[in-house]
Amino acid sequence: MAKIKICGLKREEDILYANALKPDYVGFVFAKSTRQIDMDTAKELISKLDKSIKTVGVFLNHSVYEVNKIEKFCNLDILQFHGEEPPEFCHSYEKEVWKAFRIKDENSLKALEAYKIDGCLLDTFVKGAHGGTGKIFNWEMIANISKNKFIILAGGLTPDNVEDAIKIVKPQIVDVSSGVEVEGTKNFEKMKKLIEKVRGCNE
Repeated sequence: MAKIKICGLKREEDILYANALKPDYVGFVFAKSTRQIDMDTAKELISKLDKSIKTVGVFLNHSVYEVNKIEKFCNLDILQFHGEEPPEFCHSYEKEVWKAFRIKDENSLKALEAYKIDGCLLDTFVKGAHGGTGKIFNWEMIANISKNKFIILAGGLTPDNVEDAIKIVKPQIVDVSSGVEVEGTKNFEKMKKLIEKVRGCNE
């Protein structure tokens, strides 16, 4: 049963779309990115979000102080780390923690072993980028990994390829951002189509 995370919400319309379509998780990006928002905006958006949808804060090489400040201010459910955060950093929080790993080849998977965390987010390795590139990687490399790890699959997922991704990887969660956007903003019809496809795989 793959659950759905829509990442990079930044407008009130995005919240309305999420409330109507009910993904399991939504992500707010506090890292430098075209989807970055400040904590005041995030708090305001979260106040309008359906309480059944869990909130994920996306961080990139932030300090413990910054993460704790934003987490408490916004009352986030999950902390997602996308930078070079070491295991001890990720292990120091009471909230649920997901760590992103950029997958280039099978050697990339070795890094997962050092982390005792709630979820491993697997994204595509692109030189100079920390995610959100809209590019996929070879899913066959991680075909059996979800048997032993809680996997959030990211990287170039769209309504057109998400069914194949779920069949091959069997992730616990699929994480989509650019794949449900048109010209950089979330698109209701694309979100709806993707969520229908994922839920169809679960039937």
